[in-house]
Amino acid sequence: MDKKHKKDYAKIVDTFAEAFPGLYLRLLITGERGIRTEDRSTPEIEYDELRLAAYRCTATPSVVVGRTEGGIEKWLTRKQTPDGREGVIVQLWGMFNENEDVTRQVDRFYKEISIKIRQDVLSVPTTRVFGQTNERQKQYEKNMVVDSEERIGKCGGGYEWFSSEDGKETINVPLMMGYDFKIDRYLKCGIGISGGNLWLLCDSIDTGRKAGRKAIEAIKQIEGVITPFYVCPSGSASEDYPPVGPPTNYSYCPTLHEKLKEKSKVPRGVKSIPEIVMDGISLDAVKEATKVAIESVVDMEGVIQISAGNYEGKLGKYKIYLRELLS
Repeated sequence: MDKKHKKDYAKIVDTFAEAFPGLYLRLLITGERGIRTEDRSTPEIEYDELRLAAYRCTATPSVVVGRTEGGIEKWLTRKQTPDGREGVIVQLWGMFNENEDVTRQVDRFYKEISIKIRQDVLSVPTTRVFGQTNERQKQYEKNMVVDSEERIGKCGGGYEWFSSEDGKETINVPLMMGYDFKIDRYLKCGIGISGGNLWLLCDSIDTGRKAGRKAIEAIKQIEGVITPFYVCPSGSASEDYPPVGPPTNYSYCPTLHEKLKEKSKVPRGVKSIPEIVMDGISLDAVKEATKVAIESVVDMEGVIQISAGNYEGKLGKYKIYLRELLS
C-alpha cells in the first residue's frame, strides 16, 4: 500500500457494522414507462408507471418497527426481461428469528408483501411481476416458497385463471383497465443479511449528501444488494425507544454537540453523518458492497472519517469489520 492510501485508509475507524439475518423476496417488475425517454427526469413519477410501482412497493414502513422494508436493486432494459419490456428488480425484507418456526415467519412475511404487491404494484397500470432468483442465492426449503394465489391471485374474485409461461405457472387477474395482471404463482423467499451499514463523517451537509450518493452508486454495481433508505439522515439509537419506534441516534447528531457536551460522540470538525444501510442476499454480497462503498469515498475531500453503527456486538449475529475488508 503506497503512502497516499495509507493516509486515506487512516480515515477508516477500527470498528464493525452489526448485521442481522432477515427474510427477503426478490421480484422483477416490468411495465410500460408511460413517458418519453427524454422526459424521464420529470418529478411527476405518476406518469412513469414502472418507476411509480417500484417506488411505492419499496417505501415505508420498515423492519425496525416490525413490518417490512424494501429497495431497488437494479433497473433492466427491454433486452434483459422475459417479456421484452423495461423492468426493475426490487427486494422486500422482513425480520427473521432463528429460534422461531420458519413456516410461521414466512407466512407473516407473505401477508405483508402480498399487501405491497396488491396495493402498490397491481394497482399501477401495465405492471407484471416475476419471481427473481440468481446463482448467489442458497437453495430454498419447501416451507420458504409462497403461493401467490392465496392472497394476490384471489383479487380476481374467482375469475382469476392459470397459464404457463417459460415453464412457470402464472396467475392472471382480470382488471377493469382491459388486461390481466400477471404474477408468477410460486415466489421463493430466502434468508439474507440485513442492517449492514456505513457512517460517513463529513465536514458539511453538502459533502454528506455527495458522499452518500457516491457510495450508493458504487453499491449498485453489486448484484443482490439494496440500500433501503438511500442516503439515510440518521441512524437509530439502541435504547430509550418511544412507542413509535427507535429514536434518532442523538449521541451522533452534530447539532446536539454543544448541548450534550461530554456525552456527544461527534468528532471535532464533523458537521454531517449520513448513514448508508445495506441489505443483501448473502454475507459475501454485503461485505463486497461495503468494501466498494468505502473505496468510492475514502479519497473524497471533506470526508473526515468512515465508521459504522453497532450495538457493541450484543444484537447482531454478523460483524462486518471495516478495515478487514481492505486488507
